[in-house]
Amino acid sequence: MTQPLPEALAEVRAALLDPARLVRAVAAGRRRGQPGPRWRRAELRPVDLASGPRLQVTAYDATQAFTGNHDWADPGPQGAAQAVDALLAEPFGNWHVDTVDRTLQVRVTKRGEAQVHRAARVDLPAPTRAHDRDKPRLIDPGEPYLHALGITDADGRVRPRRQDKYRQVEEFVRLLDAALQDALESGRVDRPTADRPLRVVDLGCGNAYLTFAAVAHLAARGLPAQVIGVDVKEQARRRNAALAEDLGLAGTVSFVTAPIATAEFAFPTPRPGSADDDADVVLALHACDTATDDAVARGVRCGARLLLVAPCCHHDLQRQLRAGTAPAPYEVLTRHGILRERFGDVLTDALRAHLLRLLGHRVDVVEFVGTEHTPRNVMIRAHRTGAAADDRAWADYRVLVGEWGVTPRLAVLLADELEAADAST
Repeated sequence: MTQPLPEALAEVRAALLDPARLVRAVAAGRRRGQPGPRWRRAELRPVDLASGPRLQVTAYDATQAFTGNHDWADPGPQGAAQAVDALLAEPFGNWHVDTVDRTLQVRVTKRGEAQVHRAARVDLPAPTRAHDRDKPRLIDPGEPYLHALGITDADGRVRPRRQDKYRQVEEFVRLLDAALQDALESGRVDRPTADRPLRVVDLGCGNAYLTFAAVAHLAARGLPAQVIGVDVKEQARRRNAALAEDLGLAGTVSFVTAPIATAEFAFPTPRPGSADDDADVVLALHACDTATDDAVARGVRCGARLLLVAPCCHHDLQRQLRAGTAPAPYEVLTRHGILRERFGDVLTDALRAHLLRLLGHRVDVVEFVGTEHTPRNVMIRAHRTGAAADDRAWADYRVLVGEWGVTPRLAVLLADELEAADAST
């Protein structure tokens, strides 16, 4: 049926602002004879955040999506009512609104009237108020720590300039979640309890984006944990400790100032038969150059069952490649600076992964986030199994480093462990 457009939009508005009944709404298209709307498409749905129920609005322009979560009860400019009114003022050509019991469709005709269709909702899946759908977010933008770290604004929206950092940390936590689940199911990591919490250390934690994300995620999964962040900068420790206090997390997370290689830390809950710094999980996100080797070596020495390490720059082995002579015919790989640099990155991480394999780890190297978010997007994921490497693996390592004339920093740091493992084969 056709009716005046203001009446139809008023009906749409009433449905959009009913949090008990709204399931989902979409605005799209353009009206004939008018400039296009600011947004190519807009989607609205109710979500339940840690801070309470919100109306989530995702607006798409030609290249990006912009998501905001709006308080239903807020009458101000950031509230749901004004967000809805702003979208209704755009010259969209079509509105589609699903509520719990009906579907409302509005199409604007070339005369500027509304063609309205109403139908009962049947055979549709039950509505969900989860914060994400196709690929559920493990880090809710409404989390208070994200605002405290400057990643989101006061309304739980990721700041445009912090999108890359948010995505890096979220994808790191996504891989942590999958790897930890695997370790728990296989028994390589004991299921934590209040008396025996999971021990996690974030080496080179910097501003503690990953540290706080791990704390929040483990709490959301109901896994008791104690988390320690280590960084060389005292300023970072003071800042992070103050944030933990403000967020009420001081009993779960603590921070230490020290270089990774020499850091002394102790988890507060003792374990009979274990050192105070024995860890279940070691994390390192973009520790620079050989600091990544320090993190891996520390993870091996503190008995970590799971290591997740995203390397940063790779200067050490690149210097060795520049100073040496590549074995024939592979000098074509290092003749040009940019190719030598990229090959050095690959060789460094391949040797790190292989050394962990020699020391009884199951290792894989994966991309943890797209290159549009960071060019340093490789992750080394290692589960300690205790399985001995065979003679072929040792031989491959010796030939590789011998022909290229390189000495991995990680091999220097773990010389004693490698000697013992080699002797036991």
